[in-house]
Amino acid sequence: QVQLVESGGGLVQAGGSLRLSCAASGRTFGAMGWFRQAPGKEREFVSAIGWSGGSTYYADSVKGRFTISRDNAKNTVYLQMNSLKPEDTAVYYCAAKPPYSGSNYFEWRSYAYWGQGTQVTVSS
Repeated sequence: QVQLVESGGGLVQAGGSLRLSCAASGRTFGAMGWFRQAPGKEREFVSAIGWSGGSTYYADSVKGRFTISRDNAKNTVYLQMNSLKPEDTAVYYCAAKPPYSGSNYFEWRSYAYWGQGTQVTVSS
């Protein structure tokens, strides 16, 4: 059974930091990513990382502030979020693709597996 379990969300003041983790199990995964969804808004791409960790991708809104990484020995992907802003407030979702399933990292519909989400709230 495939499972993606996020952790690390919470409430933080603007300018603060959080580190999200996503523990994956049940099969081998290819690229993995983070998406977020704020109330009344569509789910949006945040960041993605290739299987080896050598390729990383970021939304312009988080570039320079967020860092994605993965530890394949632990089947875990991380999202280090620094200099958080109130507009980063959203439910953050971990997503994963099977291996060799294409290079569309930015479209949420291209990911086959999803976690339940973790709330990130940034107060001003």
